[in-house]
Amino acid sequence: MQNGELKHVEYFKIELSMIIVPIKEGENIERALKKFKRKFEKTGVMRELRSRQAFTKDSVLRRDQMKKAIYLQQLQQDND
Repeated sequence: MQNGELKHVEYFKIELSMIIVPIKEGENIERALKKFKRKFEKTGVMRELRSRQAFTKDSVLRRDQMKKAIYLQQLQQDND
């Protein structure tokens, strides 16, 4: 970096999109809130936020993935 140039590094990409919940005429507000919560959960925003609060080592992530894979394989074998 010379002459006061700043190097721009994009650490993570944030995709902004609005959650739109169509409401029918005379529909209950609780039902609309339930639809909103369901759509919000599907976006995975809270899961992403919680995962970014603390750093997890790659070795720990791989170990967890292996445990999950073993568990799912055992479930599949038990169902067969």
